[in-house]
Amino acid sequence: MYYNVFIIVLIFFAVIVLSSAIRILREYERGVVFRLGRVLDKGAKGPGLILLIPFIDKMVRISLRIIVMDVPPQDVITRDNVSIKVNAVIYFRVIDPQKAVVEVENFLTATSQFSQTTLRSVLGQSELDDLLSQRDKINLHLQQIIDLKTEPWGIKVTAVEVKQIDLPQEMQRAMAKQAEAERERRSKVISAEGEYQASQRLSDAAKILSEQPSALTLRYLQTLREIATENNSTTIFPVPIDLLKPFMQPSVELHPKEDKLAKDTEGDDPT
Repeated sequence: MYYNVFIIVLIFFAVIVLSSAIRILREYERGVVFRLGRVLDKGAKGPGLILLIPFIDKMVRISLRIIVMDVPPQDVITRDNVSIKVNAVIYFRVIDPQKAVVEVENFLTATSQFSQTTLRSVLGQSELDDLLSQRDKINLHLQQIIDLKTEPWGIKVTAVEVKQIDLPQEMQRAMAKQAEAERERRSKVISAEGEYQASQRLSDAAKILSEQPSALTLRYLQTLREIATENNSTTIFPVPIDLLKPFMQPSVELHPKEDKLAKDTEGDDPT
């Protein structure tokens, strides 16, 4: 009986020892092993089957996959004194598991906090127009700064994207008015340019018609043809002004009888 109890206890301890000695790491995982509190110089282990010394070795799992972290909205005052609220998203991954465990207490929290401070600092040095029009440039600048700071922690920042910029209602209305005024200015400039070009074309056409009077008649006939194709009940016949010029000149000739009487009067002696 005592022999059976001994076997059961032995099996129980064997299961405990094996469970603490065997670790299986996935393809995207690495393990940093501490032996009696000191990290092994061989670097991170894995993936696959890892054997540890029970009760002596301790292993910390680190994932090598890209981590997507949402930076909470930050209140920022731009260089031109506009108060905005900005949030962003940061993409990074661990490239050195040993540094990520040894150099910083919690690399996720450290990266998040540094991203928030960098976001406020960089955007506070930019103007609002630059934030809205040069977002790619600002994203690259943020990525370079954060990556430079997190490199000693064994972390590689692959991208930083400014996700949303919340503007005050007053600023939104002002920007809408500015955009409307700009659109109206462009419309007036385009309309004036069209009028100028049309006047030039009309002037050139008038010069050509004045040099060739027959061209004006052809233009009349073309106008009549266009009117006839529209199925109108009224037809307009334009009359050239040249036909009316003889009737518009004043008459200076006298009647024949009046002309003879005037000649006889001139022949008489006034005495």
